[in-house]
Formats: sequence, structure tokens, C-alpha cells
Amino acid sequence: MRGALAAGLLLCAQTAFAQDHSQHTQHALPTSPPPDATDEHARHRGHAAGEDARGAYRPPALTDADRAAAFPDLHGHDMSAHMDDDPFAWMVMADRLEWQQGNALAWEGSAWFGHDRGRLWLRSEGERESGHATEGNVEALWGKPVNAWWDLLAGVRHDIGNDGRDWLALGVQGLAPYKFEVQATAYLGERGQSMLQGEVEYELLLTNRLILQPRIEATAHGRSDAVRGIGSGLGEVDAGLRLRYEVRREFAPYFGIERAVRFGKTADFARAAGHDAHETRWVAGVRFWF
Repeated sequence: MRGALAAGLLLCAQTAFAQDHSQHTQHALPTSPPPDATDEHARHRGHAAGEDARGAYRPPALTDADRAAAFPDLHGHDMSAHMDDDPFAWMVMADRLEWQQGNALAWEGSAWFGHDRGRLWLRSEGERESGHATEGNVEALWGKPVNAWWDLLAGVRHDIGNDGRDWLALGVQGLAPYKFEVQATAYLGERGQSMLQGEVEYELLLTNRLILQPRIEATAHGRSDAVRGIGSGLGEVDAGLRLRYEVRREFAPYFGIERAVRFGKTADFARAAGHDAHETRWVAGVRFWF
């Protein structure tokens, strides 16, 4: 009798515990919204996050405010307004301004003015002895770039001294492979005279400031001109070696040696005038630009 009573009490306790646990679970878990409401909220969240119909992320479209924030007005320095500009620029360089053994003063320089798409070049080269220009020239050329390294030049040249002859000029200048600076110009003068002149330079950096510069220049003529002491063919080659020290990039004193060699009829005319066909001279000068 007592066993049956104990079993009945145990059964009643289990039933009460089960009912209490069920009610506690219902209060702890939030009730789910109706199916329709759930779908509407999901669609709203998808549009706000930039998702397409398949749930993939879709970046928002750019607005004028976004563009203004990315490219602000920098008070006159807005780079987007200057991206395609080709500003006017200029440069003046005295590549050689030197004293030469024998009390001669030699110079070679150039200046350019213009834009990347085209520039006016002024070039001059010559020598003075005893206060007079023994030889020299001035050139005015228009330069047009043909690529990043080469310019095509066309213009006129006027010789200083002698009979002051004028020439038409056509040439190229630029940077050859291995950083050789090259300049080659063909000239057509009066009475059918023609001349071809080429120059090659190279800069060997011994240190950041000490630079060794070999240079060679050659001149050839189409026909002989006894008045000017010029023979046809290859007339003269000047080869020099200069060591300069750049106090600043814009200013560098140097010293060196140069040898001039005349060939063919040009050498014969030089001997007839009392000059040597081969000359070696020590030089000292400055190189500067601004």
C-alpha cells in the first residue's frame, strides 16, 4: 500500500516539473514574427546593405557629393585642372667656357625656350685668340620631339669671322643607348657648300660630384674651300677628356686635355698657313647652367 502511494507521488512531481520547464522556455525565447513580416524586413535590410536580388553585395552608385569629396578644390591648386598642361620652360647652359693652352678662350653653350611639344634652341660654339674670334658660330633652331629621347631640329646658322657665311641646318640630338649624348647636324650653305658635324659625349660618375667626361667632335665638308682653309671629306676631329667637380649641380670647374687632328686637304691648308695638323692642348674652365 505504501509502495503504490510513493509511486503516485513521484508521478505527480514529474508532471509538475515538465509543465514548469515548458512555461519557462516559452518566456525565454522570443516569439517569431509572421512569415510575411520576416520577408519584408529581410528585403529592407538587403536594399540598405547594397545587395541585389540574389543576396550578392552591390556597391552603391557614385553621387556628386562623392566626387566632390574625392577631388576637392585646393584653392587654385586643383590637380585635375592641370593634368594636361604643358607649361612654358627654359634653360641656359654653358657646357664649356674654358682657357686653352696657347692663350685661347673657347666656348660651347646652348639655351632653349618653349614647351614639351616644341622648343626654340639657341646654340653657339667658337674660339677667341688675342681678343678676336678666330672661328665661331651661332645657331637658331626649332626643335620638335620625335620620342622621349630624341629631338628633330631645323633652322639657320651664322658663322662668326672669315666671311660670315650663313647656312640652313637640319639635325637631331638626344640620348643614345648607354647614355651617350649625341648631336648630329647637316648644313647647306651658299654656292652649294655642305657640311656635316657630329658630337658625342659621355659622363662617367667617379663619385657623386667627380665626373669624367670624354668628348669627340668630327666635321666633314662636301667640297674644298681654299679661302677658309677647308678641304673636302673628313676635315677635323677634336677629342677631349675633362674631369669636373660639381660644387653644385649648377656649377662645376674642370680641367682636361684636348687633341685636334686635321685630315686630307684641310691638313694641307693648315700647314701652308703655318699651323700644325695635330695639336694637343691643356684646358681649364667651368661648366654651369641655370
